[in-house]
Amino acid sequence: MALTLQSERLLLSLPDAGLASAALDFHLRNVDHLAPWSPPKPAGFDTLSFWNEYVEKSQIAFVQGSVVRLWLREKVQPERIIGSVGFSQIVRGPFCNGVLGYQIDQHFEGQGFMSEALQQAVRYMFIEQKLHRINANFRPENVRSGRLLARLGFRIDGFAPRYLFIDGDWRDHIQTSLISDAFQPEWLIAR
Repeated sequence: MALTLQSERLLLSLPDAGLASAALDFHLRNVDHLAPWSPPKPAGFDTLSFWNEYVEKSQIAFVQGSVVRLWLREKVQPERIIGSVGFSQIVRGPFCNGVLGYQIDQHFEGQGFMSEALQQAVRYMFIEQKLHRINANFRPENVRSGRLLARLGFRIDGFAPRYLFIDGDWRDHIQTSLISDAFQPEWLIAR
């Protein structure tokens, strides 16, 4: 199974067994960096067998249409993962919605990589996956994430107190969404 999106500097691809060790390396390199924004890590998170299983589950979920996960790699160094973008809780029918999550390597922050990746990923979800709406939530302290979503056109929908268990406690989140201008009602019938 192959899906690869491209931007100017990046390859965005479905998790692949050939990159499982690169995924493990990415997460081990960034444990402390991502901790303030991440839920508790599952058992075995720091093992290659976990990431091989993650690849398998991600591919099944993609085929089922419930999740789209993309690993980010620089074109100049495609064997190294520098981030990820994921769309989960994908619901079809009259809702046609998914929830966006993303993370970037600490050494690639602030260089426009995530903006570049999200532009491609969101376009794919609206056009190819035929979603009408994408939700994205962020902690109020994560100013960078809020600015990124705003630049991409996400609008604030509300405030959710104690929304997710992140970094050892229930954390407040700001809820945002982006609605597709490309959505066609006949897509509901085609799916």
